[in-house]
Order: sequence, then C-alpha cells, then structure tokens
Amino acid sequence: MLKFARTVTWINTWCARIAAWLILPMFFLLMADVVMRYVVGSAAIWTAELAQLIFGVYAVIAGGYLLAQRGHVNVDIVYGRYGSKRKAQIDLATSFLCFLFLVVLIWQGTDMAWESASKLETSSSIWDPQIWPVKVAIPIAGVLLFLQAIVRVASDIRTVMGLHNDPEVFGKQADEPSH
Repeated sequence: MLKFARTVTWINTWCARIAAWLILPMFFLLMADVVMRYVVGSAAIWTAELAQLIFGVYAVIAGGYLLAQRGHVNVDIVYGRYGSKRKAQIDLATSFLCFLFLVVLIWQGTDMAWESASKLETSSSIWDPQIWPVKVAIPIAGVLLFLQAIVRVASDIRTVMGLHNDPEVFGKQADEPSH
C-alpha cells in the first residue's frame, strides 16, 4: 500500500507542478486582453476564451494534489478543535460522500468527454476553439482525485490506529495548521 500511496501522490504532485505553469499563459492572455481593450480599443476575440479553457484544465487537474496536501476547504468551527485522530474518524465517516461524488464525476465526465472528443467539439463562439481536450481532462482528473482519496482514507485509517503517516506520502498531518 505504501508504494501505491507514494506513486499516486507523486503523480498528483507532478500533475500539479505542470498545471502550475498554466498560470503564466493565463496571465499573459488576460493582460493582452486588457491591453487590447483599453489601449487599442478593441479586445481580441480569443484571449479571454483561451484563458478560460486553460483555467478549466488547471482547476480540475490540481485537485488530487490539493487533497494530498489536505488543502481542501473544511468548516473549522468544530472540526478545527479536534486532534488528528478525531479528525481522521470524521473524515472516514464522511469519505463515502467524496467517493460518491467522484464516481459520478468520473462516470458522467467520461460520457461527456467521449461524446465531445468523438465530435471534436468546439465552443461555438466566434473564435470556435476545440474544447474537447478540456472535457477529456475532467475524467482524468477525477481518476487522479479518486486514487488520492484512496490514499487519504488509508492515511486516516493509519491515524485512527495510531500509526505514523509519512507527510511526503500521505500529506501533512491533520492536526497541523494550514498556511
């Protein structure tokens, strides 16, 4: 299980590192849009839409890494007062919701991606770019997040059993403060 956890966490970490570089083209595209709109007086028809497509991939593909780092949003009014063992118990009790969501995301995302890719779907805007690659990224990201959720459950089980969790494999400890 440790080798599986390391591999999944490594894949999600590298996907996030690659996705992080997508910020640069998004920044330059949005800056070009602003310059075109306010300096030239006419915005380019493709810059904002391309930035949205890039952001779509960026947002979905980084979910596994965010789960590995335990960076998803928690309601800390009550949860934040508990120690790592109690947090792990709560996370285990609610993990079925995560898996239910991910099964539906992968199932429906795969159907949507398959249909979109088979038609080489475009956005139907004036620029009309290919959008099927963005839709294909959704089930891929869902699978990566699903695998990381399995690692997270294993980590929570280890925490409940009082075993050590390697932070490089299982993410930061549940009782560590977020930054």
